Amino acid sequence: MRVSPFVGIALIIALISLVYTLLYQSPASQSQSPPKLYTVEDLAIYNGTDNRLPILLAILGSVFDVTKGKSHYGKGGGYNHFAGRDASRAFVSGNFTGDGLTDSLVGLSSTEVKSIVEWRDFYFRTYIFVGKLVGRYYNSEGNPTKYLKGVEAKAARGAQLMEKQKKEEAKVPGCNSKWSQDEGSEVWCDHGYPRLVQRPLEIALTGKMSKRCACYNETDLDQPGLEVYEGCDFLAKACRL
Repeated sequence: MRVSPFVGIALIIALISLVYTLLYQSPASQSQSPPKLYTVEDLAIYNGTDNRLPILLAILGSVFDVTKGKSHYGKGGGYNHFAGRDASRAFVSGNFTGDGLTDSLVGLSSTEVKSIVEWRDFYFRTYIFVGKLVGRYYNSEGNPTKYLKGVEAKAARGAQLMEKQKKEEAKVPGCNSKWSQDEGSEVWCDHGYPRLVQRPLEIALTGKMSKRCACYNETDLDQPGLEVYEGCDFLAKACRL
């Protein structure tokens, strides 16, 4: 029996359509699978001690595969203390032992919290995001907790305060400064007179009050809160500290 050429063409088209569906229309290609959820115990397995397993770490509850940085995160590496856990606090505290290796950010300033969020962004750019750690930052369904939302809000507030402080301080230029072992420190102004002045937003940013050296015109020296350096003349343009 002869087969009509039209039937042959139809079969070819159907075959091409089937191949296209299998390759390009598969469920895996249509949608990404949800991020894997890890428990603290799950994550601890991937701490770099078993060469057969990838090396994972978490920051603010986001889990990353850092195996490509094995020389740093693997056993004996300088950053191995981050592997297999969420030690978000240590990214700014520098405490890599005991209670310092914790995901709690209680007591940290908005600047410090902002820095940790920026570290998380670095890992998203540099390493492979593989899932979420159930606990402080994500619940058992993988949704962000109130704690994570609070952390991100505090970081955003820190960024706003830093920008506000930058704009305010730009209105009064800072002093020049130098230091040498023989002569010590010196501050001076090309225009105006050096004064110590408090940085009012610093408490909100860092939890501490600090001062900076700024150059004020002579007509502005009667403003409250301006402090002459000890041992420096009232109208001196340079002061040794």
